[in-house]
Amino acid sequence: MSKQLLIYERAVPVTRQRHGSWSVKAGASFDFARGVNSVPLMVAEFPNSAAEYAIVFGGAADEIIPVALLGIRDNENLYVSESGSWSGSYVPAFLRRYPFVFSSDNANDADATFTLCVDEDFSGCNDEGRGERLFDADGERTQYLQNVLGFLQAYQVQFQRTKLFVKRLQEFGLLEPMQAQFTLRSGQRSTLSGFSVVSRDRLKALSAEQLAELMQADEMELIYLHLASLRNLAPIAERIGAPAESAQADETAPASPADFETSGNA
Repeated sequence: MSKQLLIYERAVPVTRQRHGSWSVKAGASFDFARGVNSVPLMVAEFPNSAAEYAIVFGGAADEIIPVALLGIRDNENLYVSESGSWSGSYVPAFLRRYPFVFSSDNANDADATFTLCVDEDFSGCNDEGRGERLFDADGERTQYLQNVLGFLQAYQVQFQRTKLFVKRLQEFGLLEPMQAQFTLRSGQRSTLSGFSVVSRDRLKALSAEQLAELMQADEMELIYLHLASLRNLAPIAERIGAPAESAQADETAPASPADFETSGNA
């Protein structure tokens, strides 16, 4: 499975001096994600994602995180159409926050200080007034930039919440490596590995106290959403060789923090 942060080519801190006249037109094209076959997924996104993506766990040791599978071969995203639009119903927040991202010397520290950065190589960045301005004529942050900051702050909160969920899965020994094999439309066989899933047998073997802990933390629902989403592995593979039906891309600012709200999970 590919490394996802490669969608950022040249992320630099956003400043009035450097970006005072800049605008950003985001949401119109997802060409920047064409080469990634999975993206990190926050726990608050599970309800919206489980219906169409397979949710698995990628990474190793203390870097494990839930991801939404977007393809079964390296460097291939089956949800980006030829025109660059997104062909799924739900766009993961990891992609909706692009071209912005927080940087920190210690992003895993809950008390870390973050700096807002923008990928200057994103095609939607410009100083011609296309899209949304970052700063107004007085050099103050626009409402668009404030919304971006709010979204990334909410994303970081969800990142910490997601880390706690994964930590509990690891402590309970619930994750096990998985390998999926597919027969493509062409008749070729393809294998996807390098990820983990929750073991149903290990889940059933938990003590009453451990099960109660998962229930009280609203994490049992997350586990069931993850397990149910695995049925989407085959439909994802079926996209290979089939024309993607383009969904209308949302040509707006990155989603607001409200997009993370779910009943009970976040």
